[in-house]
Amino acid sequence: MNENTLRTLNYFEIQKNVASCARSYLGKRHAHNMKPMNDVHWIQTRLEETAEAALMLRYGASIPIPSLDGMETIMDLLGTGYLFSERDFSHLAQFLRSCAQLMKYMEGKSEIAPTVSRYAASMMLMESLLSEIERSIHNGRIQDLASKELTRIRKKMMVNEERMKRKLDSLLGKHRSIMQENVISQRHGRTVLPIKKEFRKLVKGSVLDESGSGQTVYIEPVELMSLHSELAALQGDESREEMKILGELTTLTESYSREIALNTETIGILDFLLAKAKYAVTMDGRVVQVNAEGRVQLQRAHHPLMGESMVPLDFTIGTNYRSLIVTGPNTGGKTIALKTLGLLTLMMQSGLLVPVGEGGTMSVYSEIAVDIGDGQSMEQALSTFSAHIRNMIGILEQANSSTLVLIDEMASGTDPGEGVGLSIAMLEELHRRGATVVATTHFGEIKHFAAATPGFENARMEFDTATLQPLYRLRIGEAGQSYAYAIALKLGMAQHIIDRSKSISNQGIQQSNSSTEKWITEPSSTPLSQSTEKHPVTDIDRPIVLTNTTSLSESALKSKKPEESEAPVKANVFQKGDRVYIGYLGQTGTVCDVEDARGNIGVILRGRKLKIHKKRLTLHIAADQLYPDNYDLDIVFESKVNRKKRKLMGRKHVEGLQIELPPEQQ
Repeated sequence: MNENTLRTLNYFEIQKNVASCARSYLGKRHAHNMKPMNDVHWIQTRLEETAEAALMLRYGASIPIPSLDGMETIMDLLGTGYLFSERDFSHLAQFLRSCAQLMKYMEGKSEIAPTVSRYAASMMLMESLLSEIERSIHNGRIQDLASKELTRIRKKMMVNEERMKRKLDSLLGKHRSIMQENVISQRHGRTVLPIKKEFRKLVKGSVLDESGSGQTVYIEPVELMSLHSELAALQGDESREEMKILGELTTLTESYSREIALNTETIGILDFLLAKAKYAVTMDGRVVQVNAEGRVQLQRAHHPLMGESMVPLDFTIGTNYRSLIVTGPNTGGKTIALKTLGLLTLMMQSGLLVPVGEGGTMSVYSEIAVDIGDGQSMEQALSTFSAHIRNMIGILEQANSSTLVLIDEMASGTDPGEGVGLSIAMLEELHRRGATVVATTHFGEIKHFAAATPGFENARMEFDTATLQPLYRLRIGEAGQSYAYAIALKLGMAQHIIDRSKSISNQGIQQSNSSTEKWITEPSSTPLSQSTEKHPVTDIDRPIVLTNTTSLSESALKSKKPEESEAPVKANVFQKGDRVYIGYLGQTGTVCDVEDARGNIGVILRGRKLKIHKKRLTLHIAADQLYPDNYDLDIVFESKVNRKKRKLMGRKHVEGLQIELPPEQQ
């Protein structure tokens, strides 16, 4: 996955949270190295084993995972010729004991947790190595019985120390009156007496040190010199014997290097698995069914970094449509919905349980491409629009049927007309490549495009019009609005400014933007009628089929553009039944409602009623050319919106075009 995608969707925060649940250095390392996978079978296996471990934790199981303290050093130095210390062997012994304890514990859990138990069952006991370490080392010190030679040396040292103690007691009694203080000191590892300076010649021996004031000298009595020399020799023998014992233990340990590595790695994997399970329990994560066909169906999904404060998200895509256009007011939750889908997908593909309701389905994608945030950079002198276009170019280069594309605020940052045109063209291209697309927008043209195009669907973030507060619920199948006037009025905008704004919008003043007008009157370069994907059936019946007998090709559509056909008929002469051409959608529809006070015309387009401004419509075929004089258009439109009450049958050809008619009109 692209690193920018992982960062934008907060995937690295998930890695940190999982790592914090791990106990060992290897478990934390696996968490930090965690990446989304692409193999459906492997992902489903990882999800199910995580669910199994989470079930154990939910039932109160306390799995004794070793902490691997000190094992990182041992694994790094094993086989390098390094001589392990007593401390290293103490850590190794604790590791071996913990492995044996874990294996015994999981053996009793094999029925309720077969997958987790299999990991533990694959580990090695290494009883002989543990026994030898415990015989030789205890509490970080080599024991006397580690070897016969060490036993002999330490016995001699004990005798020497006893003789030295008796000799010191005798010297203390003899020189007590000339000692500065009645204590025995150590200087340079040798025992000395603190004698007053003026009496130094009364004690036979070597002066090893004196006090800072010069009033005290520290003398090693001659009676102790031979004992000190003998003790130093014994200590040398002890050190050499200890090195020999450590060397033998190191050699023995290296002979078990494969088994130690296997156990260590298995502990790391188990710790990582349990860390994923612990994280799943904290956010109430669940397993989902995985597919590679782009099908997603989730109920009560939560963003894992928001928890219960987020309104649950119900989301569906990939069955009847692969592109979803989400609309709604600012701060209504559109961006959070995008990030929730993207992050949950990344988590699922990493083998993590996700915070959704039971029975969820998610798709695996080879790439998740995002354009969220404007990406503006002062250093690179990039505008918001430039950043969006740069991102979209990269997305279009890699998009295919295994790509999930998340786009926030399409057509933003530039001229609305040109921006809408570019956005629709990019949506068409992404759809042609089979990508799964979820995009947010405020533009009505894009909503109309989604409503009229097979493979696309509208959705909206719900909004309480009474309180002017977003509800943060996603409703699929309906287009929303921005509620700009209501929100502006609530925030204190003057009423006369709101009224003037509505007037301007109702009049459809677009003349200051000639490029927008030009785009609106031109069809798409790729006719959407060529799409092979069927649009989902809705409660509203599809419009009367009105197509060329050889299909409306691009050339046929272009032949009907206003500048090449007859002079456009004024909007106020549009009648019910007129076939009209909608330039920015590249499609034709049927007028079902005449112009309202705002200049909007009701048009049936692919089974849906849309309100489109008269300036965006061009007469394609007049109603009197399509219907007999005695034909009741109200019956036609009634049949269009209620398939269950009346089914259109029969065909009548008019000038190379065909229309479905009720039986009584055949």
